[in-house]
Amino acid sequence: MWNRIKIIFRDVALRKKILFVLFVLVLFRVGANIPIPGIDQARLQSFLAGNQFFGLLNIFSGGGLSNLSIVMLGVAPYITATIIMQLLTMIFPKLKEMYHEGGEAGKQKFNQYSRILTIPMAFLQGYGLLALLGRENVLASFTFFDYFVNIIIIVAGSMLLVWLGELISEYGIGNGISLLIFAGIVAAIPSTAQRILFSLDASQIPQYLLFLAAAVFIVAGVIVITEAERPIPISYAKQVRGMRMYGGVSTHLPLRINQAGVIPIIFALSILLFPQMIANLLGGIQNGIVQGVAKFLSIFSSNAWVYASFYFVLVFLFTYFYTAITFDPHAISSNLQKSGAFVPGIRPGKPTAIHIGKILNRITLFGATFLGLIAILPLGMQAIMGMASLAIGGTALLIVVSVVLETIKQIESQIVMREYE
Repeated sequence: MWNRIKIIFRDVALRKKILFVLFVLVLFRVGANIPIPGIDQARLQSFLAGNQFFGLLNIFSGGGLSNLSIVMLGVAPYITATIIMQLLTMIFPKLKEMYHEGGEAGKQKFNQYSRILTIPMAFLQGYGLLALLGRENVLASFTFFDYFVNIIIIVAGSMLLVWLGELISEYGIGNGISLLIFAGIVAAIPSTAQRILFSLDASQIPQYLLFLAAAVFIVAGVIVITEAERPIPISYAKQVRGMRMYGGVSTHLPLRINQAGVIPIIFALSILLFPQMIANLLGGIQNGIVQGVAKFLSIFSSNAWVYASFYFVLVFLFTYFYTAITFDPHAISSNLQKSGAFVPGIRPGKPTAIHIGKILNRITLFGATFLGLIAILPLGMQAIMGMASLAIGGTALLIVVSVVLETIKQIESQIVMREYE
């Protein structure tokens, strides 16, 4: 352990990567504390208090929504654009071919389309958010010009975060977008702990202890599922070259139970935010039909069990969806066949792809179910104990644990590479 820490500080390249990540996160936190002009802070704090919808939206903004900062939208528009682009690959074969078969150039072009789509998504979300806050009198006497200027500011802030996230992914360590969300969650821990301690009532101590025990269980469960693998035995055919024989060794192909990591949680939350935002926007329109639609959509936020059910289904489906996009059994089978490897008892080619696909579906079923149950566990506790902060805390905990595990793995891979050299 200490030897690896010494390597981090002694190796110039690795140290620069970690310091670069920290520097970008500091810039992000500075931006999250610069508010847009014309905000009534007293009304804002009273409006945000106990509002679960804005608590979840605040996760994606990295804490920028709590004071209506210039980065209040966070990376939510980019996540929404990414989801739309991933869904379009199932409709348009050319997009799917570009993403899967275009190599690195194809993926870069695909990501560029996602960035372009982020701009209109940011405009729509920015306008909806400011319109809602204006109706709640949080924005002090905003004119049309004030709305226009502030929308431009927050769209630019969202695109700035996307750029910073990609800089982290390219020049630093870890997934930049996930680390920005992680930084916002961690930054809110001191203020949240202080608020809980000062408002702690003796009658609520058992509830907080129960939540703490559930948090430990969630952390342990996420770690176990994230690290769990299903090995598929692989053998290499013997080859004679000249007077020597090569191959004939046996190894295994590790399949992670949860191939998608934290992405299904982020995707599911971003989808769940839309009905609530639309309901809040339609709530101010004096029309019977519109009011009925707004009331129907508000069920997502008012009924904890309906919200939890949709949350579970979305996490489950997105786990399968993202796994299908990122892991192609046919490509794995083709690579094995080209390298002279095979699964014992299974013919190379299509039968191997079918075999790997069946195993992947079975283990993903377990991983998706477990991830969905862990995701809605805090929501169930909230419904039972009536503490809105538990739902937000559970979701944030899932994201934090997964991002930390992913980042630690990347740091360890860098250390192993340098130890090998």
